[in-house]
Amino acid sequence: MWLEQDNALTRTFYFPDFKTAFAFMTDVATIAERLDHHPWMASEYRTIEFRLRTHDAGNTVTKRDHRLAAEIDKLAEQYQVN
Repeated sequence: MWLEQDNALTRTFYFPDFKTAFAFMTDVATIAERLDHHPWMASEYRTIEFRLRTHDAGNTVTKRDHRLAAEIDKLAEQYQVN
């Protein structure tokens, strides 16, 4: 579930291993390029953390962030993570 805090949508995903987590990040990068909206992502071993906010809107959450979050959720379903 995405949480809105500190003017950002945040969510953390946990994967079975580093290789799967990294593949997920790569797939998110492809989505971000297509939407022209790039998230802050952090990776440590099998954990990926996201923060979404729109810089052009004064670092607040916009429809663009919700759209990217929905796309990331669809991808997470394919990877069978929550």
